[in-house]
Parts: sequence; structure tokens; C-alpha cells
Amino acid sequence: MPVLRLAGRRILLGVTGGIAAYKAAELTRLLRREGAEVRVVMTAAAREFVAPLTFQALSGNPVRSDLFDPAHEAAMGHIELARWAELVLIAPASADVIARLAAGLADDLLTTLCLAADCPLAVAPAMNQAMWRHAATQDNVARLAARDAMVWGPAEGAQACGDVGPGRLLEPAELLAQTCALWGGGPLAGVPVLLTAGPTREPIDPVRFVGNRSSGKMGFALAAALRDAGAAVTLVSGPVALPTPPGVTRVDVETAADMHAAVMARARDCAIFVGCAAVADYRPAAPAPGKIKKTEARLALELVRNPDVLAEVAALDGAPYTVGFAAETERLIELAEAKRRAKRLDMIAANLVGGSQGGFEADDNALTVLWEGGSATLERAPKPRLARALTELIARRFRARAATEDPR
Repeated sequence: MPVLRLAGRRILLGVTGGIAAYKAAELTRLLRREGAEVRVVMTAAAREFVAPLTFQALSGNPVRSDLFDPAHEAAMGHIELARWAELVLIAPASADVIARLAAGLADDLLTTLCLAADCPLAVAPAMNQAMWRHAATQDNVARLAARDAMVWGPAEGAQACGDVGPGRLLEPAELLAQTCALWGGGPLAGVPVLLTAGPTREPIDPVRFVGNRSSGKMGFALAAALRDAGAAVTLVSGPVALPTPPGVTRVDVETAADMHAAVMARARDCAIFVGCAAVADYRPAAPAPGKIKKTEARLALELVRNPDVLAEVAALDGAPYTVGFAAETERLIELAEAKRRAKRLDMIAANLVGGSQGGFEADDNALTVLWEGGSATLERAPKPRLARALTELIARRFRARAATEDPR
């Protein structure tokens, strides 16, 4: 029987006005599925988008909306509700409610509860991209964060109004993961993980660079999956056009030397290291200080080797559980296993790239995972799903190694 990650937890879900309010219904269902008790408070604007009866059916509790409700306020019901909650989560959180919370107003039931509650507060913003970018909203969010409120999101993408940009509510599954992480749920609960993703760029001159086709999609999906498993994830990323997964600490780098320095400064503090980045093996020996002009018919470029980040981490005294990636165009298992042994890795995830086989820049992938004495095949799937399957394998093998090293 699966372990319920939120068993017995008391969550007050605030729902404010906006088209994203419909997603709060799915969030309610997911929270209940993980064992949480959920009570929903809706603003007047939220009731214009979703009927309270929907949340009553999904939560199993009456929905509250009015501050001056005779059925509850005779016994100071809003104070009782504030004391009951272990977490107040407002999803979606409109620009209006964020502004009122930042100002400390208490002019409806939800804002009054937030002032009266002595428990963590999380807001998941959802609004038009221009509203999110407005200086007033940014100031209000910063004021909430300075008071230790958690700000989850927003995500970027297409919006109901037709705009594209930041302001989308995080998906219910992401909000569930953030909630579970508060109480340390998941097979990697509290485990510090250091992960690299994306390409590196090695400068030829101030304009050009040597690079590769890595989009970072697999590494970022893996960062989110490891976070969902409860890990404390630090992501060292090369240049990519991807938003940081909520709850993940990101360090941006550009060259292989930058990535080497960022990783080695943190490697001794992690329990698991995952080298998913496509780190350039070579760099130009002497980058030109100015733009190279197109004058000669041929141009020779001398390359020198970059440091091997993955091998150096695996060679550390008391090295973390080290997972590498291998992208090959042929003889996948043979070459991946040779790499695993040569670099003394605990695990390697290998995939074929080039031609129709995908891998780089694609939205899906397939992996062959190898470790000492074992292997697994992860069939082609969207990268987020593949990342979850790989995370389960990493967690299982990491715990198995930890069990064999336990001196008890």
C-alpha cells in the first residue's frame, strides 16, 4: 500500500478570482489523495469562476466564503479555522489578494485568516503577464517573501487572454510536490542533490563559441523529479532557455571551466551528484580578443581538453553517489559501460543520439541505465515521465548503497 505523503496534514486552501481557479479543484483532489484534510476558503471573485459546491464535493468539507457568516462567527469561527491550519496555501493568488496581503489588510475572510494564522503561508500567483511584471506586484511579492511567505511560481507560457509570458499558475502536480516537500515526503526526503544540466559554451572570440545541441530539457525535468522525491536540489546549468523548477536552487554558468568550479565548490556537500550536462570535452586554446574576420579561405582552431567534472567528483574521498550520462551514436551499452567503469561511476544513464533517434533538443527520450551488477531499460517517454522513472532508480540504488555502508 503506498505511503500517503500528507497523511493527517491540515491544509487551508484559499481560492481567489481568476480563470486559473479551475485548477484549484484538481489541486484539492491531489491533496486529499495524499491524505491531507483540506478546507477551502473562496473569495467572492473566485465564486464567479467555480461553484463552491465543486470544492465541497472534492474536499469533503463545507466551503467558507463570508467573514460575517452567522453560522460560524458566533463562536469566532475564523479564528478557529486559522488555528486549525498547518499550512495556508492560496492557489491561485490574484494580484489583488497579493496586494492586500502585502498591505496587511483584513477585509474579507481569507485575508483575515492569513493575519490570524500562526502557520506557514504559501501563495501561488496567477495573473496576466503584464500584471505580474508590474513594479507594484513585484514590490508586493517581495514584501511577502521578506515576511517568510513562500511564493510558488508563477510559470511561463500561453495565457487565457492570448498573451505569452510569466503569470501562469503552477500545475496542480507541481503545487502538490511543493506542499509535500514542506514535510519531507518522498524517497529522497532531505537528501542534498547536486545536478548539472544543459550545454557549455567555449569562446572562440567575443562573438562565436564551440557548443553542442543540448537543450537542458532532460536535466531540468530531472531536477523537478528529484525535488518531487523530497531532495534538496541544486542545479548548475549551462546556457538554456528554461525556467527554474520551483523549489530548486539554480546556479548559472557558461563554460566548462565555470561548471567545473561551481560543481567542485559544492560537491562535498551533496549526497548524490548527477552529471546530466553536456560538458564540452575541448575548448579553444587561445580565444581571440576581438572578432575573427572572414579573410582566409581556411582557418585552423587548436583545441585543448577541458577538466572532466564527472570523473573528478567520482574520485573525491567520500564521493557522493555519482550518476553520469552517456550520449552515443553507436554501441550504446558497450561504450556506456566502459565510461562507467573508467570514471568509477555508481550509475550511468545512456541514450542514442543523432538522426531519428532523438535525445538532444527532443521532448522525449529513452534510456538504458547501468550499474554494477544490474541494468534497466526505460522506454521512450516524455522527458518529465522519464525523469521520474530515473529518479526512482536513483533513489532505490542510493538507499541500497547506504544500507551496505551503514556501520550498524
